[in-house]
Amino acid sequence: MFDKVLIANRGEIALRILRACHSLGLRTVVVFSEADRDTDYVRQADQALCIGPAASAASYMNQSALLFAAEVSGAQAIHPGYGFLSENAAFAERVERAGMTFIGPSADCIRTMGDKIAARQAMKASRVPCVPGSAGALPSDPAAVEAIAQSIGYPVIVKAAGGGGGRGMRVVNAKSELLEAISVTREEARHAFGNSELYLEKFLGQPRHVEIQMLCDNHGTALWLGSRDCSMQRRHQKMLEESPAPGIDPALVERVGLRCAEACRRIGYRGVGTFEFLFENGEFYFIEMNTRLQVEHPVTEMVTGIDIVQQQLRVALGERLTLTQQEIRSQGHALECRINAENPDTFTPTPGQVTRWEVAGGFGVRVDSHVTTGYRVPPYYDSMIAKLITHGATREEAFARMRLALAEMRIEGIATNIPLHRKILDDPGFRHGGVDIHHLERWLEENRSTRGAA
Repeated sequence: MFDKVLIANRGEIALRILRACHSLGLRTVVVFSEADRDTDYVRQADQALCIGPAASAASYMNQSALLFAAEVSGAQAIHPGYGFLSENAAFAERVERAGMTFIGPSADCIRTMGDKIAARQAMKASRVPCVPGSAGALPSDPAAVEAIAQSIGYPVIVKAAGGGGGRGMRVVNAKSELLEAISVTREEARHAFGNSELYLEKFLGQPRHVEIQMLCDNHGTALWLGSRDCSMQRRHQKMLEESPAPGIDPALVERVGLRCAEACRRIGYRGVGTFEFLFENGEFYFIEMNTRLQVEHPVTEMVTGIDIVQQQLRVALGERLTLTQQEIRSQGHALECRINAENPDTFTPTPGQVTRWEVAGGFGVRVDSHVTTGYRVPPYYDSMIAKLITHGATREEAFARMRLALAEMRIEGIATNIPLHRKILDDPGFRHGGVDIHHLERWLEENRSTRGAA
């Protein structure tokens, strides 16, 4: 049990967690770097502590500073949010050893699902569909590796067991490219992730990125909360998300969701998590599980009516989930646009002072942000400054509300990607639904070519 939570994060997610804590009567401790000292959410916390300079390595990633802040503040639990230390098994262990609650899954679950090879094996045990690939880590024998690739069929993709976020992977189109790709990727993995193990998967050419949100308690209940489509990506970074994933048979989604729930029960998962899949030719293929709260969780909240962060806190408190799978329904459609402080044409970050901040409103509109007029966007962190979410009875209604909401947003003093979002909403391919993960980059290249020709 706990009644005081330290929020080990910053920005909009720190404010989101703070509000969920206060809604449950929990006291909050917000930690901040020198760069975030003057933010509004720091003032809204019951207690606030500076944990270091602007650089995240010396503040939000400093495990000792976070644990010391929790100790001196009397916090009995730590919520890591997303990013930073949210999927760091060693940090979760240190929190538990210090006698506090880590608001997330166990360190063992984080390790299992963070290792792509172990995760694939755990999913296969629960009949969660996986991309065809090697049974385990690749052997050192080149001939054996070539035989594995041949059995899968080219093209294949070489992946680092400890990779993620688009790093530690290479596509191989022919046998002649395989051994060099493995050598380069292995060395990259060793430096970047401290784990040189690799595996092979079949490379899917035009898949969609579809997610299934999970919610699990400590008493054996595991629920799936519907699907999300996160295919609108640039350089493996998501820009727009929606729920539910359009154009996929709900019965198929349900079958996969139930298998995900079984997998969570098998590994003793607790809290929230997300199964990520590639979806191609009517088939789901598991790629990884995020053992944390996702940036795009609001679209699931909007269609299910479930406060995912509040439920995450209740589970950490040891409560049983009162929801049943039969009670969970996806109502209508939701979209989320990530509003970034960046040039909409070059994607260059644009830190600086916000001189005007007017957010959209109205029925079915939600804005998650920590920004206010006068806020100075720091150059040290991710450029996302807000999430604009709309909900409608239909996908078309959610689109209409998003267009109006983007038109209402007034942000001055810095450049943002709002103009780009407006254009994307008018793209016929995206409007139709079901675009693949390469669609946005193709669309951006076509638009650049058109402007260049003009």
